[in-house]
Amino acid sequence: MSLDRVIVALDFPQEQEALRIVDLLEDSINFYKIGFELFLSEGPKILNTLKKRDKKIFLDLKFHDIPNTVYKAVKRALVYEIDMLTFHTTGGYEMMKRVKEALEEEKDKLGVSTKLLGVTILTSIDKEMLKEIYGIELEISTLVKNLANMAKKAGLHGVVASAQEIEIIKESCGKDFLVVTPGIRLTEILYDDQKRTLSPKEALSKGADYLVIGRAITLSKDPHKVILNLFK
Repeated sequence: MSLDRVIVALDFPQEQEALRIVDLLEDSINFYKIGFELFLSEGPKILNTLKKRDKKIFLDLKFHDIPNTVYKAVKRALVYEIDMLTFHTTGGYEMMKRVKEALEEEKDKLGVSTKLLGVTILTSIDKEMLKEIYGIELEISTLVKNLANMAKKAGLHGVVASAQEIEIIKESCGKDFLVVTPGIRLTEILYDDQKRTLSPKEALSKGADYLVIGRAITLSKDPHKVILNLFK
C-alpha cells in the first residue's frame, strides 16, 4: 500500500547495474533516485532511459552555488522532465527563490511539475559534527526547522530531512509541505555513515511523504523480498 511512497536510490557507477535493479523491481517500485555517481558516469542518458520506461525520477544533485548559477542549472535540469530536484538550503533564501523562479518560467513551456526540495541537514551529521562545521552549539532539530521555514518562504515544495525531524517540520510548515526522508534503517542493516535513522514504519507514522532507501534494497541478495517486507 505504501510502496508508491518509496524511492529506491540507484547508487551505482554504471547504468547496467542500475537497470538490473529497475528490472527486478518492475512490478513494485516506480520511483528512483539518481545521485552524483550514476549521473556523472552516465550523464543525462540515464534520465532518458528511465523516462522511456515510465519511471519517476528524483534527481538528487544538491545544487549549492550563487543564485544565478543555480537558476541556470535548474533550467537545464528541467528539460529532462524530472519529478524531484534538490538544493542545499544552506545556499540561502535568494538562491532558493531563484530556483522557484526558474521553475515558474519553464514549467508551462516544458509541461513539467517538478517538485523542488531543499536539503536541510544530511543524515550523516550529528550534533557534534554540527558544532565542528559551524562552530556553534545548536540543536539539529532547531536548525532543520529554520531551514525548512526558509525553503517554504522561498517557494520550494518541501525538504529532504531525517525522519527524526519530520514532526517539527510538519508542525511548522504545514501538512502539505513535503518531507522526503533518507536514512531509513532496516533492522538487519547497519550503516556507519547514517547517524539519524528510523525504520520505514516509524518514518511514515511521523508523516514522511516519501522514503528514500538505497543499499538495504539494492545490495540485498533478494531486493524484491526486501521490498515486500518493508512495512511488516
